[in-house]
Amino acid sequence: MIYIRRANERGKVNLGWLNSRHSFSFGHYYDPKHMGVSVLRVINDDVVEPGRGFDTHGHRDMEIVSYVVEGALEHKDSKGNQYVIPAGDVQRMSAGKGILHSEYNASATKPVNFMQIWITPNVTGIEPSYEQKTIEQSSALTPIVSPDGQGNSVRIHQDASIFRLQLEPGQQHTLSTQGRIGYLHLVKGEAETDTHSFASGDAFALGPSDSVTVSAASELEALWFDLPQTA
Repeated sequence: MIYIRRANERGKVNLGWLNSRHSFSFGHYYDPKHMGVSVLRVINDDVVEPGRGFDTHGHRDMEIVSYVVEGALEHKDSKGNQYVIPAGDVQRMSAGKGILHSEYNASATKPVNFMQIWITPNVTGIEPSYEQKTIEQSSALTPIVSPDGQGNSVRIHQDASIFRLQLEPGQQHTLSTQGRIGYLHLVKGEAETDTHSFASGDAFALGPSDSVTVSAASELEALWFDLPQTA
């Protein structure tokens, strides 16, 4: 492992209606030791109160992935898209040359927990685009984001992929990088490796040509990022 990020060490933002944890430097939270891994620039773990959300704001030249953990998120943008993203769905917005959007909790009674993920693109100035899918778990490690739509995943403008890892207690899975960079973020549950224990919100990175066997200490849901060596 070349990097470990513990949940309780992440940046914290609490605005009353928003309770957020930032894995990497974002907004008013800045830490030069945590600026991202490869092309992975942002992982924000957001909990938004019922009926509240992010007002219309702009982005450009960024691949933005929303992964809803619990509840439902409503998306609107300046391209005319308006969708509700339920738990388990994956949304990709390519901001390209510029787009305005808003994100709100779709429920008036229950909070929504979603992960906002930013990946720097390998092309800039393109037309903004949007894609959303319900992706069923097909194996322990299922692709949900990829550059070529592997396994019905949403497409991204970067040589990077995101896989959802799901294990039952006692199950194991070996992750390997094969000349790339890997990053595992635990969404729910607890896991162990030969040398470390991890809980919900923890994460670690693997260097090129490295591998690790992850053992689920409880029901586990995690995101595995397959990333290029250089940003």
